[in-house]
Amino acid sequence: MSPQSDPGAPSRPADHIDSVEPDAAEASVTGPKLGFVGWVRFGWRQLTSMRTALLLLLLLAIAAVPGSLVPQRSSDPNGVTQYFDDNPRLAPILDSVQMFDVYTSAWFSAIYLLLFVSLIGCIIPRTKHHFEALRARPPRTPVRLSRLAGFTERELPVSTGSTSDAAAEASIDAASKQLRQAGYRVERYALRGEPSVSAERGYLRETGNLVFHTALLGVLVAVGFGGGFGFSGQRVIVEGQTFVNTLAAFDSFNPGRFFNDTRLTPYRLSLENLDAVYETRNQDAIGQPIDFTAHVTVQGQQGEAEERTVKVNEPLYTHGTDVYLLGNGYAPTITVKNAAGEVVFTDAVPFLPQDANLTSIGVVKVPDGMPEQLGMVGFFYPTQSELTTGAYTSSYPDLILPVLTLNVYEGDLGIDEGTPTSVYTLDPSTMEQLTGGDTGVDSIELKPGETAELPNGLGTVTFDDATPESSSTDAADGDYSQSVPRFASFDIHHDPTQIWVLIFAALILGGLLVSLFVPRRRMWVKAVTKPDGRVVLEYAALARGEDPGLEEAVTSFADKHAGPRPSPVE
Repeated sequence: MSPQSDPGAPSRPADHIDSVEPDAAEASVTGPKLGFVGWVRFGWRQLTSMRTALLLLLLLAIAAVPGSLVPQRSSDPNGVTQYFDDNPRLAPILDSVQMFDVYTSAWFSAIYLLLFVSLIGCIIPRTKHHFEALRARPPRTPVRLSRLAGFTERELPVSTGSTSDAAAEASIDAASKQLRQAGYRVERYALRGEPSVSAERGYLRETGNLVFHTALLGVLVAVGFGGGFGFSGQRVIVEGQTFVNTLAAFDSFNPGRFFNDTRLTPYRLSLENLDAVYETRNQDAIGQPIDFTAHVTVQGQQGEAEERTVKVNEPLYTHGTDVYLLGNGYAPTITVKNAAGEVVFTDAVPFLPQDANLTSIGVVKVPDGMPEQLGMVGFFYPTQSELTTGAYTSSYPDLILPVLTLNVYEGDLGIDEGTPTSVYTLDPSTMEQLTGGDTGVDSIELKPGETAELPNGLGTVTFDDATPESSSTDAADGDYSQSVPRFASFDIHHDPTQIWVLIFAALILGGLLVSLFVPRRRMWVKAVTKPDGRVVLEYAALARGEDPGLEEAVTSFADKHAGPRPSPVE
């Protein structure tokens, strides 16, 4: 009987089966079935893996791209309105998927929260494991160091009057001290009478890694907290006018979800003047802006007013808010009188720039004091020039030859019913056009200081000259440099977590540098007695991950500890 057929044969256990038919083998192998808890555990492990965290971080960066491609309601509400006007078909589609509110959208928030949970799930177990590793002893010295990287040997000389065992112990003691001085954690071992030292270093690498991920989580928390308790508001201020940091004083205001208007710190911000510098020497870049500087005066509830400046890339920090200079333009001062000579409107009206040379458009609305409500759509040209078609344009952004043209409308402005309307737009559908267009009446054309009659004897309109009386020159001499005031558009932003974001960002950078440049190493030194009685010191190391300097580090330590290897005799 063969051993395979004899169940009592000593070379086979009683229940041994040499082979089975393929169909029977497939039928006998069944995978485990995951229940509800098993699937939840599996999903949690996938979500909290480092690979998933990196994927979500990349996905978050991609999801933020639309926020820079289309205007956002939180930072540029006027830009959103203009986008709807320019793209009447595309804008509603984008709005349906929250493209104008990217950073508060449901899909962006979902990625944000998943990344938040994934990082927490990654950090907590890794931190626990890291603390356990820090408390653990360095591992025992391997039996065969010759199998490890950087292996080298040095013969241990035994001095007269001492034994080889004593010399080996002394040498291992010296190695322990040197390794400890080099930043290693050391542990002495003795296996089969061979003394050795086991050393490890580089736990700072994992510490830096944990600091990096923890700080990244801190940035997410800080940004979320700052978005909830902060605010962002916009205000257009004309030279000589003042803004007060109250809720009603903003042109547009975007509060965080948990914002309370009692958090607004009262202060005054006055725009004294706006300096604009344009290129005048380079013929290929004539009129290109070089610098904009807003000179402002800031005063709180207590204390004296302070003179400050705001530039495009140099915001002003005051009273817990950052004041950014977003844009600028001209604000012609227009005065309208009725047929009786009474002033029914006078104000500096901001005109929105339409091109690089500040050809600008603005709207004047006169709701009272006239037989019917009056509206005017105006174009302002800082340096007026005429195209071949007869249309006007501006050929230079500074005030060289300023001209204001106005088209007059009479009728219903659409504001009596309380429906909010933009001060920068005029709906002519319920109004009659009196000048320009197909009316056969020329548009009103004014230079600073000039007055023109309104059609149908309605009164007069004046383009006021803002040149100071103390100035040595005036518009009559052809100098219009101060005849039209400028306006500046400011974004006033409050983020209570700015300092925390800065701290976490510094920790991210520091943790990343540490995790990249600190090597994780283990090194061993062992005294081995050869069969011929010689005592040899063996050195070897092991790296966790890439460590191109590992072998050189072992050789350098061996040379320092036992001296360089003797050159071979030729």
